[in-house]
Amino acid sequence: MVSLQAPIVRARSLLFVPGHRPERFEKAAMSGADGIVLDIEDAVGPEVKPTARQNIRRWLLGGGTGIVRINSEDTPWYEDDVEALSDISCAVLLPKVIAPEQITRLQQGLTADSCVLPLIETASGVLRAQEICAVPGVVRAVFGNADLGRELGIDHADIYALTYARSVVVFASAASELPPPVDGVTTALADEKKLVIDAEHAASLGFTGKLCLHPRQVAVVNETFTPSAEDLEWARGVITAVNGSSVAAKDGHVVGKPIVERAQRLLSRAEGFMS
Repeated sequence: MVSLQAPIVRARSLLFVPGHRPERFEKAAMSGADGIVLDIEDAVGPEVKPTARQNIRRWLLGGGTGIVRINSEDTPWYEDDVEALSDISCAVLLPKVIAPEQITRLQQGLTADSCVLPLIETASGVLRAQEICAVPGVVRAVFGNADLGRELGIDHADIYALTYARSVVVFASAASELPPPVDGVTTALADEKKLVIDAEHAASLGFTGKLCLHPRQVAVVNETFTPSAEDLEWARGVITAVNGSSVAAKDGHVVGKPIVERAQRLLSRAEGFMS
């Protein structure tokens, strides 16, 4: 269980790879991304979904790793997707989660040591985010800006229009004692400036990772969600200033327990990336 969940909990970048393109699995795994998402949903047409399932089974049973994005429960492909994973310990990204019962039903078809990442990408899902995140077996939440933008009739790339929804998912994760969530995609593949803006905005709201659609996005995302040298210097300075006390002063600011805990989390995250 620990070995399956640990990389997911600290992942900064999760790179999608279509399940019907097995020649890309190894390339994606070697791209520098902290994890890959083996897709059977949007990137895979109906006629090749059976092939995608077989490819993913072969990859996972052969020792490969990855999160599997299956089709949503309301599609004709869902049951076959779950059946294909029923005997494999794996992490499953479940799309369009709007109720905790969906996660419970999915878990009944998976091995006991598998885990679920709910993709919160609808208005109903956002409004029930805390209930969804609180289901045992949920390891981390993922925000889906593209589908939510479509449902709301707004531009999914407008970071300010979706700030409320993103914040709800961050709050729900914290209230459920989950690690901070993973942000959605930047569809402008060649626009590095837009990618940086998106990633920095998500990080400012409390996200600690982001979905990637192309390997060229990975390095930028990893850099954005890695604590900077300045952040780490600040964190070490806070720990030193307190030095076992309950409260201290640093650079003219009061340093109490909440500040110390934030500093400790930053240092812990950095250690995870260096290990």
